[in-house]
Amino acid sequence: MTETSVCLADPHLRYAAQSPPDAPREVAVLGSTGSIGTQAVDVVLRNPERFRVTALSAGGGNVELLAEQAHRLRVRAVGVARAERAGALREALRARYGAGEALPEVLAGPDAATELAARPCHTVLNGITGSIGLAPTLAALEAGHVLALANKESLIVGGPLVTGLAKPGQIVPVDSEHSALFQALLGGTRAEVSRLVVTASGGPFRGRKRAELTHVTPADALAHPTWAMGPVITINSATLVNKGLEVIEAHLLYGIPFDRIEVVVHPQSYIHSMVEFTDGSTLAQASPPDMRMPIALGLGWPERVPGVAAPVDWTRAHTWEFLPLDTDAFPSVPLACRVGSLGGTAPAVFNAANEECVDAFLAGRLPFTGIVDTVAQVVEELGSTPSGTSLTLPDVLEAETRARARARELAGTAGRTTTEATTA
Repeated sequence: MTETSVCLADPHLRYAAQSPPDAPREVAVLGSTGSIGTQAVDVVLRNPERFRVTALSAGGGNVELLAEQAHRLRVRAVGVARAERAGALREALRARYGAGEALPEVLAGPDAATELAARPCHTVLNGITGSIGLAPTLAALEAGHVLALANKESLIVGGPLVTGLAKPGQIVPVDSEHSALFQALLGGTRAEVSRLVVTASGGPFRGRKRAELTHVTPADALAHPTWAMGPVITINSATLVNKGLEVIEAHLLYGIPFDRIEVVVHPQSYIHSMVEFTDGSTLAQASPPDMRMPIALGLGWPERVPGVAAPVDWTRAHTWEFLPLDTDAFPSVPLACRVGSLGGTAPAVFNAANEECVDAFLAGRLPFTGIVDTVAQVVEELGSTPSGTSLTLPDVLEAETRARARARELAGTAGRTTTEATTA
């Protein structure tokens, strides 16, 4: 998987999804109560002449918010992943809707988002967190919808499953870094691209050495200096696992080899990524750190949505820094490049093990530096795929199951060792 000729997200292409002329574009929002989803809903509510949400899905942790969104957007269907929350969702919907108003259809269970992703619409925004977003990603692509992809894990763990389904121009990236690359790539042909430069804020521990990270607490790691995100993504940003995942995603989206993708630390988070071309020029996409911009571009592409967020204020002085990545303190990026090069089920093992290790860290069972160390051990043990075999969805799910079990086992051992060392 070190080289690929596939370019899944090509800004020069225009994918022709079905949409009635002169009518708002119909959109399904998956993960609507999360950070990406709530901002997507805000973009839609501010632009009712451009977008209409037909379906929403969420995990089920906040059915009151889901019901409020459904009512404000007048959606046709709502999905909740946790089947046991269906009753609470219906009750919340009844409380929101007036007497005589028809309630939206309610789908419940782990396949709810997948079913909604396959239903008629123009664009599916996949804002689900984690590899559970893979099945909805595949469903949206198979149905022929434009996929506004914020769920990087589905592309990373699915790899050839996604590349085998996606039509040219069908995927529009929503991650701020990949949206920036997408926009900068308009400046030249793919043959003229020399390097992709992915920027990283550096997280809350930028500048610290590995020895200084040993006693980091969950509260420390959750205090991101720039972005407001969910706990898993915030911890991933602190370990820079998120940046490693983004490197794999960039490789798959744009077909650029790993040795031509570089990570640079940019604390101010105004330059979201850059493309270097063969003539030595570099194009950068700059904007204040506001996810509504890439979300709106994902929903509206190939057109931009005016006034979605404030631009850079050029009347003020700005100082923007760019620093090399300390791979000794943050080994997750080179590990991710190795995982991406292995291909097969290795990315699924990497991602699943990391999710378990993040949970263990937040629960106090694993030290901060143990997150990536444990993931690396799980990858070493379980990351290889027999050569000559093609990847299937059952392969991915089985690899994830084994990786999660082994990560929990190792995290438990690490937790006991840490406790013993503390009390000795």
